[in-house]
Parts: sequence; C-alpha cells; structure tokens
Amino acid sequence: MASPAFKSYSVLAVSTFSFTVCFMIWMMFAVLGIPIQRHLGLSETEFGILAATPVLSGSLVRVPLGIWTDRFGGRIVFFLLMLACVVPIYLMQFATEYWQFLVIGLFVGLAGGSFSVGTPYVARWFQKDRQGLAMGVFGAGNAGSALTKLLAPAVITACGWQRVPTVYAAIMLGTAVLFWLFSYHDPRHVVSSKAGIAEQLRLMKNPAVLRYCQCYSVVFGGYVALALWMIHYYVGEYGFDITHAAFLAACFSLPGGVLRALGGWLSDRFGAYKVTWYVMWVCWVVFFLLSYPQTQMVIATVGGPLSLDIGLNPWGFTVLLFVAGVAMAVGKASVFKFISDEFPDNIGAVSGVVGLAGGLGGFLLPILFGVLLDATGIRSSAFMLLYGTVCVSLIWMHFSFKPLAERRVLDTAARSA
Repeated sequence: MASPAFKSYSVLAVSTFSFTVCFMIWMMFAVLGIPIQRHLGLSETEFGILAATPVLSGSLVRVPLGIWTDRFGGRIVFFLLMLACVVPIYLMQFATEYWQFLVIGLFVGLAGGSFSVGTPYVARWFQKDRQGLAMGVFGAGNAGSALTKLLAPAVITACGWQRVPTVYAAIMLGTAVLFWLFSYHDPRHVVSSKAGIAEQLRLMKNPAVLRYCQCYSVVFGGYVALALWMIHYYVGEYGFDITHAAFLAACFSLPGGVLRALGGWLSDRFGAYKVTWYVMWVCWVVFFLLSYPQTQMVIATVGGPLSLDIGLNPWGFTVLLFVAGVAMAVGKASVFKFISDEFPDNIGAVSGVVGLAGGLGGFLLPILFGVLLDATGIRSSAFMLLYGTVCVSLIWMHFSFKPLAERRVLDTAARSA
C-alpha cells in the first residue's frame, strides 16, 4: 500500500510528464505549419490561423474539463482526454487541403485542455502552503513547446513532415498508458457541487476572476502565441533554416515552461501580487526593446551623410526573448497562486475560466501577428501588440489592487488602535 506522500509525488511526476507531452502536441503546428505553409502557399494570416486553430479548441474545452475534474476526479478525465487525441493526431498525415488541417487541428487541440485537468488534480494532493510550488512544477510541462521544437524538425529532416503525426500519436498513446499505471484517485478530492457550466461561467462576473483572466491572457496567451510564431519569425527575419530556427526558438520556450516551478515557489514565499507585478514590468521593458524594427537611416552631418543601421541581431534578440520567457514562466505560476488562495473550493472551475482566457489570447494573438505582418510588412509589429497588452495589465493591476491595499492598511491601523 503506497503512502500518501508517495502517491502525491507520483501523481505530480506522472501528471507533469503527461502535460509536457500534451503541450508538445498542442504546439506541433509551430514547426509542422512551416512546411505546410510552403506546400499550400498560405499567406501570413492563413499561417497564423493554422497555427492557432489547436489553441482555440484546447481553450474552449478548459471550462468543462475543469468542472468535470472537480466532479469526477482528475485521473479518469486526464486519461480519457489523452486517448481521445490519439486518432486525430494520426489522421493529420492524410490531410491534403487547408480546411482539412484546420478541422483536424481542432480535434488535436483538445490536448491543450489538459492543463485545466492537471492543475486541480495535482493541487489537491498537497497542503495549501505547497500548492503554488506543486502547480508550478506541473505547469513546467509548458516545456513541451520546446520539446516539439527539438523533436519535430529532426523527424521532418529524416522522414518528411508526414511522419510527424505517426510519431506523435504513438507518443500520446504510450503516455496515456503510463499515466494510468502511475496515477491515483482520492475520492476526497471530488467536489460534490452540481453546478453546471452556465453557473460556473458566472464566476466571470467576479472582478478578481476577470483580473486574473486578463493577466493570464498576457503571460500564458503571449507565451503560446510566441511559441507558435517564433520559428516562423526566425526564418523570415533572419533567414535561418527550420532546424536552427527551432533551436533558437526553444531558448524562449524551454525557460518559459521549466521555470514555472520557480514562479510557484516565489509566489508561495513573497505573495502572488508582488511576483506578478514585477513580471509585468520585466515584460514591459523587454517587449518595448523587441518592438523596434530593423531601421536604416541617413543623418546629415558636417562631414557628410552618416548611415546608421539600428536593430537587434539574432543573438541580442534571442537573449531578450529568453528574458521574456523566464518572466512569463514566473507569471503563469503566480496567477494560479492567486486562484488557489482565493478559490480553494472551485480551483477546477476558476482555473478553467482563467485558462480559457489565456488560451483565447494564445489563439487570437498569432492571427493578429499575421494580420499586422500582412498589413505593415513589419515583423516586430507582433511585439508592438504584446507591449500594448502589458500596458493594459499594469494599469489594471494598479487600480484594482490599490483599494485592497488601502483597506488592509486601515484594518491594520484599526487593530493597532
């Protein structure tokens, strides 16, 4: 008979591994979309829609999956979700038309809903003062985005892009079996609430939930969007081949996933508000620098014309992108620490709503990146858009948390008196 501690850590380990695989598959169009774009002759906007399609379905199912996890338990929901994705992944290799890729992508995208299953499933195996770290470790499965950037190019180079779906389907099936063998179910973790989806969605009327939705749409939605877009960006902006572009893009995706555990630990130690606030400021500075397009100018001087080239080289760009990935990783965990602190009895439902907002951000942003690129011809316009979203977050956080801070000061003064 396994001890409670062993069960907790076994659940955490196998859930994190399973989420890593699910996220790897959810982000597969970040790599696979490039040869498909060339094969079908897609525009930048069409590429953005293709890359973002799995994100849409993976986001929309997060609310019901979070509710089902509360009601039936995370083990069975997670297992069935992975099994449901195996066949669509395999069928992708037979698609020949753009609309076929979009339809299959919607079904493959269900794998992205695994976050709303694993988050409450893992959290309930740990005490409240360790839930931030536990959810951060689980959330490190976002590193699956980096894994797909390393695995998919190797398969494409060796066997062609059509072989990637076969490999990924086999990996997903094996992961589902492994999860079932090493995970556990605790009936005490099942919430008896009979609330339906409509009632749970009323949580969005709560100002706190709306605030966390907006923050998460930046730190997670922005992360997903960049994870989908950066290989394409490196290829178009700097002329790298797909293998080298994927490797450099992984420098953003890997810390953006793995270091989420650090964000959970920092949130447990210093509080979710302080951590999230500093994350937003780091993103604000980095996106401002990344927004500046490659510029050539001629200045009239007393000695004659002076030509200047202003812009980031690939290495400076990658360093700044790495910093953004670290900040987003920490921010993703700190937002969910807010949820576990304020909604302990509805972690599944609230995380589903917040995850939906983050996922929709990850769906809309790549499409907007493509639209802006088609309209302006400036690739860094993607970062201009992200810079604007961070500005909104900073303003909203300042004015929404300021009354709460003032109330705490008054309460403290009253108790002292």
